[in-house]
Amino acid sequence: MGKFIYMSREGIDKVKRELKQLLKVEQPRISKKLASAREHGDLSENAEYDAAREEMEHMQRRIGRLQETLARAQIFDPKNIDPDEVTLLATVELQDLKKKKNITYKLVSAEEVDVERNMISIESPVGRALVGKRVDEIVTIKVPVGTLEYKILSVSRD
Repeated sequence: MGKFIYMSREGIDKVKRELKQLLKVEQPRISKKLASAREHGDLSENAEYDAAREEMEHMQRRIGRLQETLARAQIFDPKNIDPDEVTLLATVELQDLKKKKNITYKLVSAEEVDVERNMISIESPVGRALVGKRVDEIVTIKVPVGTLEYKILSVSRD
């Protein structure tokens, strides 16, 4: 097993809910599909059985990843961290110096990323570049599509 994964309480709860859903609902559902497909006879030419078996294997891999995440998860507590410093679980308001637009990101663990809610991984190029920075600093970030340049306007924590 690897190092700890720092996550928010909300992120850990989300992983637990997904794991419970897979174990209590999805696994029994797929098991029934497998049993039903077995009843159709010759498994060597049974596409329904192959599809159900593949679905079960995919789900079991997902269950394993979720269990490993929970085993390594630690709640990140930013109480003793400088409130003006960008860290995990910080919400950072940035000004894009090229586009003259503001954008806000919350830095989260890779397991908690939610692009629709502007929650980006602390391990992403933008996340890595922001960590340790402070309000009014200019950050230049090389990304696959070019170079981004941001000014940090504010740092907050929920």
